[in-house]
Amino acid sequence: MAAALGAKLRGGEAIELVSDLGGGKTTFVKGLLKGMGSDELASSPSFTLSNTYQAGELTLQHYDFYRLNDPGILRDELAEAISDDKTVVVIEWADIVADVLDDKHLRVDIAVTGETGRRYSFSCGSSLAYLKP
Repeated sequence: MAAALGAKLRGGEAIELVSDLGGGKTTFVKGLLKGMGSDELASSPSFTLSNTYQAGELTLQHYDFYRLNDPGILRDELAEAISDDKTVVVIEWADIVADVLDDKHLRVDIAVTGETGRRYSFSCGSSLAYLKP
């Protein structure tokens, strides 16, 4: 499913991933990268705060704000990345940067339904309707 979504990405999109710890957010990013045509292997940016991957002419910027109480200068970096039409931005634990996200982002809620089962729900404004499965 994530690879199919990744194949639709054009650049300039922001994707918010919402799940509990261990819910599959990084696995979802791996699928996005595959769908975008990248051979890079995504890893969780929990300790580095962000990771950058190349996928053809697009860049995927993956942020994880789990360990932060205040995003500080990363708020400005995030806003700049979101405004770049050659960058796809993926954000985990986005509550502390909700003011940077507008209604033009895709929210993916991932619910754990079993050891290997997940239920996904997608919501976005009409400008990103092309991304919905």
